[in-house]
Amino acid sequence: MTRKTVVVEERSFFHQNILEAIGNTPLVQLHPVVNRIAGTVLAKVEFFNPAGSIKDRIGLAIIEDAERGGRLKPGGTIVEATSGNTGAGLALAAAVKGYKTVFVMPDKMSEEKVRFLRAFGARVVITPTAVAPDDPRSYYSVAARIVRETPNSILANQYHNPANPEAHYRSTGPELWQQTTGKIDVLVAGMGTGGTISGTARYLKEQKPEIKVVGVDIQGSLLYETWKLGRIPDDAHPKTYKIEGIGEDFLPSTMDLSLIDEVVQVDDKESFVMARRLVREEGIFSGGSSGSAVAGLLKSEIVRSLKPGKIAVVILPDTGNRYLSKIFDDTWMRENGYLPASRSNDSVEMLLESRNRPYLVTAASGERMTAVVEKMKQHDISQLPVVDDGGHLIGIL
Repeated sequence: MTRKTVVVEERSFFHQNILEAIGNTPLVQLHPVVNRIAGTVLAKVEFFNPAGSIKDRIGLAIIEDAERGGRLKPGGTIVEATSGNTGAGLALAAAVKGYKTVFVMPDKMSEEKVRFLRAFGARVVITPTAVAPDDPRSYYSVAARIVRETPNSILANQYHNPANPEAHYRSTGPELWQQTTGKIDVLVAGMGTGGTISGTARYLKEQKPEIKVVGVDIQGSLLYETWKLGRIPDDAHPKTYKIEGIGEDFLPSTMDLSLIDEVVQVDDKESFVMARRLVREEGIFSGGSSGSAVAGLLKSEIVRSLKPGKIAVVILPDTGNRYLSKIFDDTWMRENGYLPASRSNDSVEMLLESRNRPYLVTAASGERMTAVVEKMKQHDISQLPVVDDGGHLIGIL
């Protein structure tokens, strides 16, 4: 009997660096939060990227495009106006490639995002939110000024950089096509710079022209009205909103509105409540703009008309870890009117007040056990401190 020799192909099961881990994020079916939709709803969960958001894709793409074009030299500085996630994607790539970073952020952004960027060694500049884009104090204007004043620096310029949508044309779109084996019928995505929705939609529509694309905008942004009219409204007056990462007060050149078949609007409350539902009902811990995307999906006429067997994909851009002090903090949600007044007892004082018993119930040393059990039943408590004759604690039942 001859023994067969089995040749095992040697393969590397590691990445050369963290940048190779960007992309190929999972597609996960949603259930309870979309139970009114007849079709299948799949979520592209982008917080699996190394820095926690879909913007990792464009951070690397923008830097490599600048390197190829000779605009970014060794030891250079990358500057960007960001709501936080693009900054994180740029900071990730810059750390590996040896560049310095400066990020300019509006003051409405979460403290977690600021600290996350600083963890990479970035300089973070905070500017006022409620100013016009061309105001010298706006984060766009401040970022441009920093570039002018900093030698060997570039502006990443995500709002007008073709590398932004191109990154999604080359990665997000092909991934969705492959993961759904070409069976995707509807794409749903938030609208901010337009890079995600435009690049992904362009690729998918090239493969299957009948695919429908639904954009989700936030109330207060001008993108919905701009799409509806086909131009920026003459009387446009953008309003402030709490959501981070979507909505704009101008039209970025990276946004191709011709690719979008429907735009729906959601408000801050709908977005935040849905983000909380996603983690509590689906186990998906994503951020506010993910809540916006799913809330918008539920409002979409295109999605609501889907038949069984049809597939809608919604993009969930980032992790909920960046919003622990806001969206996932009950006090912040109540203070901003997104949750009703608390009916729970959050402190010992409130608990005692609610039970009309502002005193301590104890058991005495030597007290019969039957009497102690009766006392616990009478006062509806599960534990009881035991004290000696002098009132000193000697144990707990």
